[in-house]
Amino acid sequence: MDFLRPASWEEALAVKAEHPTAVPIAGGTDVMVEINFDHRRPEYLMDLNRIGELSEWQVGQDSVRLGASVPYSAIMEHLRAELPGLALASHTVASPQIRNRGGVGGNLGTASPAGDAHPALLAAGAEVEAASVRGTRMIPIDAFYTGVKRNALAPDELIRAVHIKKADGPQQYSKVGTRNAMVIAVCAFGLALHPETRTVRTGIGSAAPTPVRAKEAEDFLNAALEEGGFWESGKIITPSVAKQFAQLAAGACNPIDDVRGTAAYRRHAVGIMARRTLGWTWEQYRGAGRTLEGAA
Repeated sequence: MDFLRPASWEEALAVKAEHPTAVPIAGGTDVMVEINFDHRRPEYLMDLNRIGELSEWQVGQDSVRLGASVPYSAIMEHLRAELPGLALASHTVASPQIRNRGGVGGNLGTASPAGDAHPALLAAGAEVEAASVRGTRMIPIDAFYTGVKRNALAPDELIRAVHIKKADGPQQYSKVGTRNAMVIAVCAFGLALHPETRTVRTGIGSAAPTPVRAKEAEDFLNAALEEGGFWESGKIITPSVAKQFAQLAAGACNPIDDVRGTAAYRRHAVGIMARRTLGWTWEQYRGAGRTLEGAA
């Protein structure tokens, strides 16, 4: 195994073009585990830790540009107001040591359906900035996941950053596991209210071959909130609407039985999380003074 250490972003792109099979490593929280257990033996490893810009972020007027290697701990500490859903998801990632090393770029590169960041990114409507020596392109998060642990990156592309709109409404994240952290999610659910467009977006993790949105549930809830005048009045969402939303969210799952849980349990849990996160976010939207908090 050859170890490559580019000193700049331009050099990294050149190396990736020359060695398309090179596996990028920054935090190493996924790649090194696979190597240690001999599940993976890449011909080339490309260390990106000398490229400082990947660990930087910029807060713009409408969005946040998050470098691929910005650690979860920095998101929790510095971007809680702008990216509340992602900050809540970051809290559930492994241990403090892992949160200091791992970042969203690694989650996206691995594209595991159980990655903790995916539901929050889907709910927020993120875009992935991918680059190669051929140029840069933006990949909508909805088009990024293409299969089990597969993504839309070309062989010569690297993830440079993630662009996420600043929250214009409450966001929540819920994860089911045997404990709050240090565990791979049995399933996870993210929800974001977007009052400016009067829409709701969701994200589901570890309950299908790829991270997915519950689009039928979103369409139902968007119509129910609009037709019922909920956005203007801020009235409590009726139990029947919440129940139907939860059922449709559970129906969006396509899970499997594995050592962490059964398919039936995952569907049931996603429905419960959908109903609860809807309740939490709507209470915040109504100005009930509820603070951002996640569940596990």
